[in-house]
Formats: sequence, structure tokens, C-alpha cells
Amino acid sequence: MADQTLARMFWNRVELSGDKPAQQLKQRGAWKTLTWREVGEVVREISTGLVALGRRRGEAVGILSASRAEWVQADFAIFTAGCVTIPIYPTYPPDLIQYIVNDAGVKTLIVEDPSQLAKVLEVDAALPGLEQIVVVQGYEGKEPSPRLFTWEALRRLGRERGEALKTELAARVADTAPDDVATIVYTSGTTGPPKGVVQTHGNHISALESAAQTTSIAEGNVHLLFLPLAHSFARLESFIGVHRGLCTAFAESIDKLRENLPETRPHFICSVPRVFEKVYAGALAKADGGSPIKRKIFWWAVGVGKEVSRLKQAGRPVPAGLGVKYAIAHKLVFSKMHAALGGRLRFAVSGGAPLSRDIAEFFHAAGILILEGYGLTETCPVLTNNREDAFKFGSVGKPMPGVEVKIAPDGEILGRGGNIAKGYFKKAEATREVFLDDGWFATGDIGRFDEDGYLFITDRKKDLIVTAGGMNIAPQNIENLLKTDPFISQAMVHGDRRPYPVALITLNAEELAKFAREQGILAVEPAVLVKHPKVLERVQRTVDDKNSELQSYAKIKKFLVLPEDFTVENGALTPTLKVKRRVISDRHRAALDSLYG
Repeated sequence: MADQTLARMFWNRVELSGDKPAQQLKQRGAWKTLTWREVGEVVREISTGLVALGRRRGEAVGILSASRAEWVQADFAIFTAGCVTIPIYPTYPPDLIQYIVNDAGVKTLIVEDPSQLAKVLEVDAALPGLEQIVVVQGYEGKEPSPRLFTWEALRRLGRERGEALKTELAARVADTAPDDVATIVYTSGTTGPPKGVVQTHGNHISALESAAQTTSIAEGNVHLLFLPLAHSFARLESFIGVHRGLCTAFAESIDKLRENLPETRPHFICSVPRVFEKVYAGALAKADGGSPIKRKIFWWAVGVGKEVSRLKQAGRPVPAGLGVKYAIAHKLVFSKMHAALGGRLRFAVSGGAPLSRDIAEFFHAAGILILEGYGLTETCPVLTNNREDAFKFGSVGKPMPGVEVKIAPDGEILGRGGNIAKGYFKKAEATREVFLDDGWFATGDIGRFDEDGYLFITDRKKDLIVTAGGMNIAPQNIENLLKTDPFISQAMVHGDRRPYPVALITLNAEELAKFAREQGILAVEPAVLVKHPKVLERVQRTVDDKNSELQSYAKIKKFLVLPEDFTVENGALTPTLKVKRRVISDRHRAALDSLYG
């Protein structure tokens, strides 16, 4: 049977790959490997359990959990039962969980642990349609309840009813069609309540078949998944694992990446730019903190690496002499970076937000290729990507096979293909605004193609700053430029309808503490430290340096250093680490006004 739906794709993989490794997870300090057959057994039990609970075809089942093996198992169990998966970010507060559960009509909600359960129970009285809650871990031994199940109890129910529901389950897999809804993904959104993007099985199969033509990954390759599966980028990564027969290793958390990378030794990883920015900042900070001879060796190695990188980007051979220098640079400097990443990383994929060209070129100089791609939740989530044999730093690559991309007269990027979602759930007007005639989707991003057909994103259409003087400024480009200095953690450029752009800046806590020690600044509270003249002078040097690369109208005229970083927890970043401009602007309205005198 062809892989026309996600459920059939999964069961075909189980049959084809059987006893080969499918998932790796860390339990009690040791990595455990599950075969495709073992994962299939769990999926069969959970899907049968869902049917036994009364779930009908097309009904919604939610997942409120961090990324873990059970998340993917639950996802394919929901597809197998003919139901619709509703992913919910584990960082969401109770009111947002309530909104999504009610809007999507979730009947059964799978939550990770007691802390997530507590958020659901806080708003339980306002969830009239929710019939059952399943807790994956940490609820064992609790008093049983008609509405509350543990993961193991649901598996046990599936085993008990397995034979009786075997025919029903097979029929649901066989009867699901490519045009049936597979999942409704609520966009994290930088403003307003999230919208549910309606994605079909066919949308995802189209995206997977397209992706398979642009990467060289092979069955059995390992990838380390650490992004939130509630986001379409990580979800695609999990689907690729099944489609291509990979072994998906699940990081314990994003904070444990430093340990998990050398433990799992992935062949490739998918990440958002923030992770690469932190690695880059760490490498520069370590080099800067070394002895003069070590600093000299580091920057000599980077210089050699960049020479090699430029030749490779141009498709030209590396001369023998330069090759010898690069081998020495690798042994002395770059080998440590490769070892930290596991030792067999062939490439990394970056998505979700723009990646600084400087950072991409630094990694390539070290022999690590980062391939930037582009897409949205509404495109499941692919439109363009760079390839191992055809890439251009600063661009998001060329259109994926089977996907059309064009630039509208106002500069907006439009996409069309089998991967384009059906629209927004119960939001006809919002759907009409961006899902256009003839199958085109309006991305809301501004971009251009170069002479070689590579797409460059210049900014979000709604984020473009138009100064009081009528000049258009792309804030993300300036923010990325500022963040290439390891001293700076985050930046938000502001200036729409204002005379000039200004910036709110947060600092890297480790670098700030080190700087304070070096400058003999006595221990003080962060709110005081960020206002210290020496700290402000250090930031000003960076701003001046980056301003030298900008047009006069785009230069940062004034800035303010904030004592607290932008984080998901304090509401300044989305779960995919994008800056929430409106939230930050409203929160710091008086401070921004003060920068204009």
C-alpha cells in the first residue's frame, strides 16, 4: 500500500524495517533503543486504547508535552485511530490550553506529567467537551478515575481490547484518505490568540516526498530531536524519521544538548538559529578567554577555514598547500567542535527564523555545514531549502521540488504546492486573506530571488519599519547583526513612524559576569550592572561597529540595555524563540519613548 497517509506510512515502515532501531531515549542515565517493531507495538496499543475510549474517526486528540518518544508514538497512534492530532506547546499557560482544547474540540488530552495535568485541572470546569486525560509519566500509583488514565493504563486497555478492535483499527487505517485532516496546528503567534492551521495527510506526504529529493540522509542515520514537537519544523523532522527509516534520538532537554550530542553522535540535526548563536558565542568567548598564543591559533584557524569555505562556496578546488593548513587547523581547533557535536555530523538544518550569514560562514569554516531553509506552519512547513551540493549563505535556498514560489508586486513571497494547508480552523475570513486564488499562499514575508534562483528573506511584511522619513528598515537583519557579538544575547529594533531606529538590548549573563570581573566592577544587581558606564561603553562599541555596516537611515541612534533577557517564560519570545515585538514594545513603552527625547 502506498504511503498516501501518515498512518500507512508508519505501518509500512514498521513492516519494512522491523528490528532496526527507530527511537533512542535516555532512561535512568542510560540510552535505550526501541526497534520499529517495538514502537509499532506501543502505537497499536495506544491507538486501540483510544478507540476503546470511544474516539471516532475525525475527532480531536490533544498532546500537551515536551518532545519525547511518547509524543511521536501518540501522534501516530492518533493517525492510526483515524483521529486528528492537536499539538499544544508545553510552555502554554492554562488559559491558552483552555482556548485550544475548546476551539479544536479535543475529546482526549494526552499530558506529559503532573505539572501539565495541574494546568489542565485548573481550567477543567471550562472544558465541557474534554472526556479523558492521559498522563504519560509521574502519575503511577494514583487513585484511578473514570476520566484520568496513565499511559500504561491506556496501553493495557489497548492490549485487552486488541483482538476485538483489530478489524476496526485496520479499517480506519485503510479508509483514511490523503484529503482527510491529519492535524490542526495552532501557530504560536507573536500577536493575538493562535490560529489553528488545518493540515491534511496529503499535505505532509507531499512535503516529505519533496524533502526526500533534496537530502542525502539514509536509512539507519541518527538525528537528535530537541525542538518542540508542537512546532511544525520539529514535527516534520519526526515525520522524516519515519519516512526515511531513521533512528530518532530524543534529547533529554535543550539544556542537555551539550551532553546528548556526543552521546548519540547524530548524522544531522535540525535547529533554530538561537542554538547556533549560543554555540558561536561560546566558541568566541572561549577563544577570547584563552592565552594570547591560543587566541592567535584560533583566529589563524578561522582565517584558514574561511579561505577553504570561500573556495567550496564557489565550487572551486582547494589547493594542496591550503589543504595541509586546513588539516592542521582542524586538528588544533575545529576537531574539538566536531567532537562536541558527536563526531559524525554531516550537516545541520536551520529554520524557524533568520540565521546570520556570519554565523553560517563561521561554522562552515570549521567544517560544519548549516543548511538554512524556509517555510511556515501553513506550508507544512517547507517552501525552500539549501542543499548539501547547492547552497548560498544568507539565502534560504531554492524552491523545493514540486513547490512553486514567486514574489508578488509588493515584494511578498507566495507559495503553491501540495504541501499548502487547507486554511485556518473556523476562521473563513482569515483564511481568505492569505490562502489566495489558484492555490497560492501569501506568506507575509518580504523577499527576493538572486540571479542564481536563491531566495533571500528581507523581513516580515508586518514587521517592516517605515521611519518618519519614509525609509524602509528590516529590523531582523539589524538584530541578527548585533547578536553576532557574544556579549549580546537578544535585541529588538524599534522605529516605525519614528525619526530613527533604536534598540532594546539584553546581555549574555556569562559574558556580562566575566566582563564585570575583568573590569573590577563589584558584585551588584543586574538592574544596576547593566547601567554601569563600562558596560554601556562596551555595548556602544558593538553598536558603533555594526552601524558601520548599515545605511545611514538604518543605523541605531540610541539603545537601552535591559536587566532581564527575553525568554519564553517571561512572554517576550514565542515557543520557537521569535521576538514578540508587540509584547516587548508595550512592556517597555515608556523606555522606548524616552529614547526619542
